[in-house]
Amino acid sequence: MAALLGFARALRGAGVDASSERVHAFLRAVDVLRPGVRADVYAAGRLTLCGSPDDLERYERVFAACFGAGDPPDARPTAAAPPPRLRPVPRDARTGPGTPAGRGDRTPRLAALAASADVLRRRDFAALSPAEREQVRRLLAALALRGPVRVSARRRAARRGEVDPRRTVRELLRGGGEPVRLRHRVRARRPRRVVLLVDVSGSMAPYADALLRFAHAAARGPRTEVFTIGTRLTRVTGELARRDPDLAMAAVARAVPDWRGGTRLGELLDVFLARWGRPGMARGAVVVLLSDGWERGDPELLAGRMRQLHRLAHRVIWANPLKARPGYAPLAAGMAAALPSVDAFVEGHSPAALERLAAVVRGSGPGEGAGRA
Repeated sequence: MAALLGFARALRGAGVDASSERVHAFLRAVDVLRPGVRADVYAAGRLTLCGSPDDLERYERVFAACFGAGDPPDARPTAAAPPPRLRPVPRDARTGPGTPAGRGDRTPRLAALAASADVLRRRDFAALSPAEREQVRRLLAALALRGPVRVSARRRAARRGEVDPRRTVRELLRGGGEPVRLRHRVRARRPRRVVLLVDVSGSMAPYADALLRFAHAAARGPRTEVFTIGTRLTRVTGELARRDPDLAMAAVARAVPDWRGGTRLGELLDVFLARWGRPGMARGAVVVLLSDGWERGDPELLAGRMRQLHRLAHRVIWANPLKARPGYAPLAAGMAAALPSVDAFVEGHSPAALERLAAVVRGSGPGEGAGRA
């Protein structure tokens, strides 16, 4: 049960609208089917947890990350299977007289796979083994990041709302002056832009790859911009537009010249504001800084530029991988200087922390704020 609930939480983090009602339906369907059979769990979740065609690709990725990659559960063999051969099967104490041989160990194995993925969701990126890192990469590829919705000045046709005089008059003229039904309109809604500033300096080396893969998943959404910061500011939105995560990471590696260098947050934030932020990219946007806050430059410069960014943006969020460590306090000069201009200060050390970050960006998750109420 806990493994299946962890799978549902991972789907929510990936952007699938797995509501509590859908999760209850999923659990009931699995209980009616065979909880230990991968194909049954796959089919039950696909039918109950996915609400739109957009959810199917994310579902496939999260399912592969939680239950292991393999042949599609609904695949059929292209050739007829050979007739089974009779062979002696040793009776195990867990297999009863009415239980098919081999059935008893499927549930523990499937649950162990999902439980392992649920544990990895909470593991620090810096403590992962190469095999665990590969599984976490599949989890990160399924994440989704969307900005909150804002009301636009433009209007669109609707069944209810304020009367649209132009459309109403056009319909009246088209009907030769005969009375027509009133036409209505409402203000259109569109997602806010999300800007990610990812620290790739030496102190962030254990986390940079995972955070950039999170940015790659976020870049699939509309109105998302990604920059790397270190000793230089590099816009990598185009490189992250590649669908394959590994190809995107290779393109970023070629484009970013300052991997594992120093950190000049204040100077680079000044460059971002002058070239992109004030001209329009940061206005009304959700700006997310993913950094440990170490600053080699002047902290006062960083504090001043953060205040400017705070005035321009709709919301400023800082995700710090060190925040989850016991006894951590934002005492580094850069972090202390920036924090008064941060609306939400959250963790960024694990897949689960990045899922919570995505919820904070959408405005549906808790965040520890400072500055703006």
